[in-house]
Amino acid sequence: MADLGFDGKVAIITGAGGGLGRSHALDLARRGALVVVNDLGGASDGTGQSTTAAQAVVDEITAIGGEAIANYDSVATPEGGAGIVQTAIDTFGRIDIIINNAGILRDTSFKNMTPDQLNPVLDVHLRGAFYVTQPAWQIMRDQGYGRIINTSSGAGIFGNFGQTNYGAAKMGLVGFTRVLAVEGAKNNIKANAIAPVAKTRMTEELLGAAADRLAPELVTPIVTYLAHEDCLVSGEVYSVGGGRVARVFVGVTPGHFDPDLTPEGVRDNLDKIHQEEGYEVPGNLNEEMMLAFKAMT
Repeated sequence: MADLGFDGKVAIITGAGGGLGRSHALDLARRGALVVVNDLGGASDGTGQSTTAAQAVVDEITAIGGEAIANYDSVATPEGGAGIVQTAIDTFGRIDIIINNAGILRDTSFKNMTPDQLNPVLDVHLRGAFYVTQPAWQIMRDQGYGRIINTSSGAGIFGNFGQTNYGAAKMGLVGFTRVLAVEGAKNNIKANAIAPVAKTRMTEELLGAAADRLAPELVTPIVTYLAHEDCLVSGEVYSVGGGRVARVFVGVTPGHFDPDLTPEGVRDNLDKIHQEEGYEVPGNLNEEMMLAFKAMT
């Protein structure tokens, strides 16, 4: 079958000055995409700023015959998000793909969490995805096309010690993705999320000896597919790392029904409520509600 090409497609990739974002940018550019390489150039905790990282990736893209422009706006403000989208419009005249990848870490146990550790993480990961995606949303609706990939994490989906701020933001992105998929369906806008495990500046110390087997380049293939016009899925979440791709989903068990439900009834039927056989995977809130109505009838 033919390779997935992106000739004429315009992609915004946030946090693309290194790690996963750099890998995504290089692959899309090799395949013909015109890329806005956004990176504030700060440290892994979000402090500081530099133009070096984004421009270095632009130079790499240019060296392989691609076309890209650097952008240094912060995703953490509405003005910054609008500026990133405007860079794409001013430079390339359109926008087809958004990869919300920018991220920071300010890990600490929940009992020690301060507003200075909570708010910046929410601003970059969760609000940043809103601030970058919303200015492009109407453009995508008008052109009847868009691809959005959000970067979630197993820390949010499954939990991880010391990351209540990060985990809350990352699980928030799952909800964000699911709603975008519902609202974008009639305009051919597909939104999906990944939960990557990869060696980056933010994760290298956490991954230890396994880091060398978790290159960012082994995450990029699923992102490239989800960004392509041939992508068949929307509203999905994929765990990806080390060459493995797996679907992550939220399912609903058959559960326990009692029209006269009591707390004691919950206690006495907890095993039945938790029984995983026969689960269903609702595609949206309406489908989940129908499961409840089905049980009542």
